[in-house]
Amino acid sequence: MLILKIALIVILVITSLLLTLFILLHKGRGGGLSDMFGGGVTSSLGSSGVAERNLNRITIVVSLVWVTSIVGLGLIARFSVV
Repeated sequence: MLILKIALIVILVITSLLLTLFILLHKGRGGGLSDMFGGGVTSSLGSSGVAERNLNRITIVVSLVWVTSIVGLGLIARFSVV
């Protein structure tokens, strides 16, 4: 169980960093912090281009792995004998 716990912690750290990076790579949609820092000029609300759609898909997959690792760590903590 210790190896599984360490593996899930490593996965959680890596996916946390990747998720932060991928979220920051998204274009600003306007109306939020992106307007405050000079990103007020936006062309459209939808995803424009293949790169943005792929970035959306990658972000969703990484977030699902992130949530799964948190749930796994929670289950290990809950049903741990030690």
